[in-house]
Amino acid sequence: MINIFWFRRDLRLNDNAGLYHALKGNSAVLPIFIFDTNILEQLPGKADRRVEFIHTALTGLQQQLKELGSTLVVYHDTPLNAFKQLVKQYRIEAVFTNHDYEPYARDRDESIAQFLKERDIAFHTYKDQVIFEKNEIIKDDGKPYTIFTPYSKKWKARLNEFYLKSYPANKYFNNFHQLAAKRIPSLQEIGFEKTGGEFPTDSPDNAIIKQYDKQRDIPGIQGTSHLGVHLRFGTISIRQLAQKAMKLNETFLSELIWRDFFQMILWHFPHVGKGKAFKAEYDFIKWRNNEAEFTRWREGNTGYPIVDAGMRELNTTGFMHNRVRMITASFLAKHLLIDWRWGEAYFAEKLLDFDLASNNGNWQWAAGCGCDAAPYFRIFNPYTQTKKFDPALTYIKKWVREFEEFTYPAPIVEHETARARCLETYKKGLEKAR
Repeated sequence: MINIFWFRRDLRLNDNAGLYHALKGNSAVLPIFIFDTNILEQLPGKADRRVEFIHTALTGLQQQLKELGSTLVVYHDTPLNAFKQLVKQYRIEAVFTNHDYEPYARDRDESIAQFLKERDIAFHTYKDQVIFEKNEIIKDDGKPYTIFTPYSKKWKARLNEFYLKSYPANKYFNNFHQLAAKRIPSLQEIGFEKTGGEFPTDSPDNAIIKQYDKQRDIPGIQGTSHLGVHLRFGTISIRQLAQKAMKLNETFLSELIWRDFFQMILWHFPHVGKGKAFKAEYDFIKWRNNEAEFTRWREGNTGYPIVDAGMRELNTTGFMHNRVRMITASFLAKHLLIDWRWGEAYFAEKLLDFDLASNNGNWQWAAGCGCDAAPYFRIFNPYTQTKKFDPALTYIKKWVREFEEFTYPAPIVEHETARARCLETYKKGLEKAR
């Protein structure tokens, strides 16, 4: 008999909750990963940075497991088909993995759990990618929070050493199933190709975290951690990063709390992950949805340098600075009155650190329709934002070199005109909803 550990959003051996519990059992543990064709077949192109990142992380995991006399077994199939193969090949006592809160993942896990139950195989899942989940931080009346500040206060009040304690999986590494190393399919074999891009380091920069509250809004400097992709795919531990944040910078810790908050919102209100506004009345807004203007926004040719710089950074690197994400999102939804879901989908396609809960939460915040959202009458002025956060135009000059040239396009819309149009449109939509 063996146990299976199923890697997903937790691509590391150390401080991995589900892996720790699997290795502590009485049976040897065979680790697996599934390149889920249900997901891969929906990706728009073959040069996807995220798939390459996962493949690189798996290669590192395989090397570590090989040194332990074990191997990672990688499937390129649907999860159900992968488990059909596994149960034919091995006598399995239990399958271990970590929680995933996205709608597709919940449906997937339910079907796998049922498949295993029919064969008397246990399915155990654990909290790993957040500090608090589901109903762990709720209001006194038992309802989920929908406003960040009181949620954050209770999050901090409930925090103690237990929630940040690491899982010492390394103590049980001798319990990995001993097996000759299996070959991992190449990127090409699963239908993808290398992008040539570089990935950010998984080592937190203490100097950046210490100065995070002072530098995080300045896109022209290296003032943010770039750890988003590592948190997304679990190549670093949220517990270890939270411990560091508590010692170094409370603002950085607050960003980690936002991650928990948005995952909690997605869990309690799964409709937000299925194309619906958190506040239903905002689905009555009449969007302009001009496709030519959407193309100009997407390509970074709006005539607003700070917006264009952000979109060009995204298209080139798969990253966009946090402050600029808010500016570009607000611009699309409010200046151009293009449905925020169009922008959300484009970010989902391009962002290396794409995470459904955070991406959706932040887009709904920018559009005014989410929980704890910026009110609809708060409309970012790109010129004011530039003056405040990129006064020397360092960021703009890097990404929009021609912004002072005759060839640079005139603004796609005049700011005050767009603002007035937005206020009127939102007002009509909300009145219609009543």
